[in-house]
Amino acid sequence: MGRFINLALLLSFSLSFCLFPDTISAQLRQNYYASSCPNVESIVRTAVAKKFQETFVTVPATIRLFFHDCFVQGCDASVIIASSGGNRAEKDHPDNLSLAGDGFDTVIKAKAAVDAVPSCRNKVSCADILAMATRDVVALSGGPSYAVELGRLDGLNSTAASVNGKLPQPSFNLNQLNSLFAANGLDQTDMIALSAAHTVGFSHCSKFSNRIYSFGRQNAVDPTMNRTYATQLQQMCPQNVDPSIAINMDPNTPRKFDNVYFKNLQKGQGLFTSDQVLFTDRRSRPTVDAWATNSQAFNQAFITAMTKLGRVGVKTGRNGNIRRNCAAFN
Repeated sequence: MGRFINLALLLSFSLSFCLFPDTISAQLRQNYYASSCPNVESIVRTAVAKKFQETFVTVPATIRLFFHDCFVQGCDASVIIASSGGNRAEKDHPDNLSLAGDGFDTVIKAKAAVDAVPSCRNKVSCADILAMATRDVVALSGGPSYAVELGRLDGLNSTAASVNGKLPQPSFNLNQLNSLFAANGLDQTDMIALSAAHTVGFSHCSKFSNRIYSFGRQNAVDPTMNRTYATQLQQMCPQNVDPSIAINMDPNTPRKFDNVYFKNLQKGQGLFTSDQVLFTDRRSRPTVDAWATNSQAFNQAFITAMTKLGRVGVKTGRNGNIRRNCAAFN
């Protein structure tokens, strides 16, 4: 009797998948637009390269936009939506106010370039354009190029409240980092690889000022920070500095996507606590040491982590659509 009940349950479960395909995880794949917009990757790459020629900020801004998008409700371009009416969108949450406008502009210009091709108009999602643009800026700045899985739809909602507790903070320790990344299907190795995007990042002084002025009772400066580096930071970020001032996160090769980020950590030159802890914590130090001397291993780990990140919370079926305007719902 139990066997028949189990069979009935299995048939019912299978039927539900046939009737409600939206419940199936989206099957992203390379060359998703092969028939609908075969040149989409070339179109996006050209638009991104043009934006890159205008300003290097295009690189860190686009990478960070992708990360902040995927960690909140998945990779669905909901972070690009502008607040309107009574809705305060994700981009207006305090944790997203420092997202540089050049990242948004990169996606909007790439979307315009794609839609300028009649056969491609309204065929490619903003979420996929952001994923492709992120790959392109990494490659343009000297990092690895990689095949991007495509097939995401754009999200149907975006609220500032949904950002709460979803993004890593500069003060996070290893346990906090691992916990947040694990919630998105990413392990410690992925987390360390993705953290290295800070090799081309920049930060406002307020994000790390506690490490150079008010770390603790016995040490005003974080003792894990290189003293010469701390002095340089104090010169660039004096107390009561203009809050709009931003500095490079990599003091050595700030315009190149490379593994120098890990060499900096070995020297105590991680800007955030969440950077330096990757070296000071013995659980993550071996990975930092390995990638500091092996750029090829780091590049491969970064590609793996970015591919996994791109699969987070993908929208499909009735849970999404293709926006005509990336900054507004249809």
